[in-house]
Amino acid sequence: MIDPRITRFFKKHHVLTIATAVDSEPWCANCFYVYLEEENALVFTTESDTRHGQEFLRNSLVSGSVVLETIIIGKIRGIQFQGLVSEPVDDLLSKASDAYLKRFPAALLMDTHLWIVRLTYIKMTDNRLGFGKKLIWKEG
Repeated sequence: MIDPRITRFFKKHHVLTIATAVDSEPWCANCFYVYLEEENALVFTTESDTRHGQEFLRNSLVSGSVVLETIIIGKIRGIQFQGLVSEPVDDLLSKASDAYLKRFPAALLMDTHLWIVRLTYIKMTDNRLGFGKKLIWKEG
């Protein structure tokens, strides 16, 4: 079971950094996202012809982060994650689209290409619980 502090953090924030690696070359991009709690997945949009979109098709294993910006050490919080990225289909596409458009209604005006990261590993740092305190979740 995922610690509810992790799910609350994902739900409260809206920008992720996602990282890819193909042919030993790393890359990262920032995207708006919405968290699907039932699927433990992040939904975001980017075109398939972007560098990271092309790299998703070559290597679906990705990593990323969601962070709270603060200069106060005692309030530092953030998540690092790993997961498998794919293009949602059928019922999952409908659910992902509904959630994304509810969170970001301006996306209705754009031609959005949705992706989903099914999370396999999550490490949350929350210094409010003690300096360097980590909450870990791993699939399986």
